[in-house]
Amino acid sequence: MHPRRTLIAALLSTALATGGLAATVGIGSAQAADAPASASSGGVRIAYYDQWSVYGNAFYPKQLDTRGIAGKLDIINYSFGNIHPTDLTCFEANKAAGDDNNPNAGDGAGDSYADYQKSFSAADSVDGVADKWDQPIVGVFNQFKELKAKYPHLKINISLGGWTYSKYFSDAAKTDASRKKLVSSCIDQYIKGNLPVEGGFGGAGSAAGIFDGIDIDWEYPASAGGHLGNHYAPEDKRNFTLLLAEFRKQLDAYGAANGGKKYLLTAAFGAGQDKIANIETDKIGQYLDYANLMTYDMHGAWDGDGPTYHQSPLYSGSNDPSDPVAPGTEKYSIDNAVDSWLDGKPAYGIAGGFPANKLTLGYELYYRGWKGVPAGTTHGLTQSATGGSSARPLSQQAGIAHYKELGGIVDNPATTYWDDEAKASYFYKDGEFFTGLDQKSIQARADYAKQRGLAGAMMYSLLGLDDKATLLNQINTAIGGTTTGPTTPPTTDPTDPTTPPTTDPTDPPAGACGSVPAYVAGTVYNAGNEVSYNGRKYKAQWWTQNETPGSTGDWGVWKDQGAC
Repeated sequence: MHPRRTLIAALLSTALATGGLAATVGIGSAQAADAPASASSGGVRIAYYDQWSVYGNAFYPKQLDTRGIAGKLDIINYSFGNIHPTDLTCFEANKAAGDDNNPNAGDGAGDSYADYQKSFSAADSVDGVADKWDQPIVGVFNQFKELKAKYPHLKINISLGGWTYSKYFSDAAKTDASRKKLVSSCIDQYIKGNLPVEGGFGGAGSAAGIFDGIDIDWEYPASAGGHLGNHYAPEDKRNFTLLLAEFRKQLDAYGAANGGKKYLLTAAFGAGQDKIANIETDKIGQYLDYANLMTYDMHGAWDGDGPTYHQSPLYSGSNDPSDPVAPGTEKYSIDNAVDSWLDGKPAYGIAGGFPANKLTLGYELYYRGWKGVPAGTTHGLTQSATGGSSARPLSQQAGIAHYKELGGIVDNPATTYWDDEAKASYFYKDGEFFTGLDQKSIQARADYAKQRGLAGAMMYSLLGLDDKATLLNQINTAIGGTTTGPTTPPTTDPTDPTTPPTTDPTDPPAGACGSVPAYVAGTVYNAGNEVSYNGRKYKAQWWTQNETPGSTGDWGVWKDQGAC
């Protein structure tokens, strides 16, 4: 698909007080930890939380709780981590990415300040307690720790790369030695939590237990279609597969050595056939828990004076005015992308063969727009334009708008239109044309995913949500997701001898389903073990301990076997 442009470049305020730096400027996509390689129910919910959310928008992790967002997600991908230009390792730095049009943007850049050095007040903290100077870490990492304590089902991945930080993937993936070095460094820093000491925070094990997996957002292997200055080579196609294999191998080895924990490995992928042709779609499924298709940004203001078209058409209809993505390939559409991943397109060098139940569709939480668009006979669709739509106060970039910035346009019957060929909604008012999601197009995409047996939804990015999380709620309802509320502390101290037990501790566990024993916390369960819990039967997919059945969704360790 078309390279994703910087979503909110000017929005990402630098916030240099107390030594902070400019946030990373770039876009990406992908996931985190106890997801299996078994079939998904189709309701997995993955979303990106951007590093730069803590600056101009003041969208803190606490709001993932107070807006009801965390309970509607299975996996949060934290974007983004970078690859060091010379060491070719994961690293932390306090350096702005620079101008996105510069081929050296991102070299040595990072935001360790947002990651683990920015202090949060009691009012802005997930647990309502202000950060202290002598904590091992503060920042988003510590807020994630607090969020996971409140939402035990929630998994968090570190996402590597993205639009701005993919420059050195090709170099790091080139040899067996370089792959081992990169993977080892990423696991050491993010999974083991061995952060460099900066600003008085960090140190050995300081971030342990925060991340449940690693998401790879290499944009794009073997392609000149990525960021200006990116390194790429024909051998990237094979080397990417080998890189995923190395991540899977080392994550599994570390998990096996530490209580049998299952660490997630996910990746984001382009939806254009020119990008898909550079992926061994028939080989990488064995290593990934989920592959997240960036099924958006297919059209936008970079198309210049138009004609306008949808940024995420489900189908390429007869009214699609665009040229094919590359000679001999088909026009952009979600359906063409899914066909390529699942069934292959031999004529275009695409093997297909990727497991449907590991493939998610992307849902964009923002809108692309043009200005100077005549209404014509189609309310602005497939009409000429004079550039990107006017910059809004929050997005601060022509051609981009958030849902909350399009009040009175999106979901307004007077300005909302439906393209039945593309199965996509669009919006038109006063010469501005916007393309993006509403409830009808969300439902169409979710229905399509269910028909194809896909895994669920990936959303980019949570920063685009309004205060009511309208689009997330609509997506959650459409894919059939469930809501998991925060945990609450016990009202009595279970170790207090004055508190009488509610049941005789010698009684057999309650809730057994006939011959299927009830789940008992603390018990070690192996693959194939069956238990009952809350009137339902579950089967373990792998080794587990202290993971309550039903708490991790159908993609977790416990496979729901139905009611007792």
